[in-house]
Amino acid sequence: MKLTTTQRGFALGEFEDANGQLCSIQKSSACCVNEEEGEYIWLGNVDAAPVVMASTAHLVGVKTNETTGWVPYPVPQDVLMHTRMHLSQRQVKELLPLLRHFVKTGELPESKKETL
Repeated sequence: MKLTTTQRGFALGEFEDANGQLCSIQKSSACCVNEEEGEYIWLGNVDAAPVVMASTAHLVGVKTNETTGWVPYPVPQDVLMHTRMHLSQRQVKELLPLLRHFVKTGELPESKKETL
């Protein structure tokens, strides 16, 4: 993972997921920290990269010469797609046992009791 800082000085890690999509983990600049929640991070895909099936692209107004597979679906500039989770320290703490279990077993636990 490549670790850098943002222009505003926040820690930033960039990596690719199993599908080759650019993802990041970044310290959040959230100004309203709740003591119960702690600090925050951003985690997830950098770009939504929407696609549409080539065979039906014309139905949604996408012109393409492709006949099979997926083709890019252009999204207007005025549309925002949320691609990253904004997680508090509390939320990350709750996720960690699930992630540790997955690292050990390759599975998610069947119940919360299993993660303890």
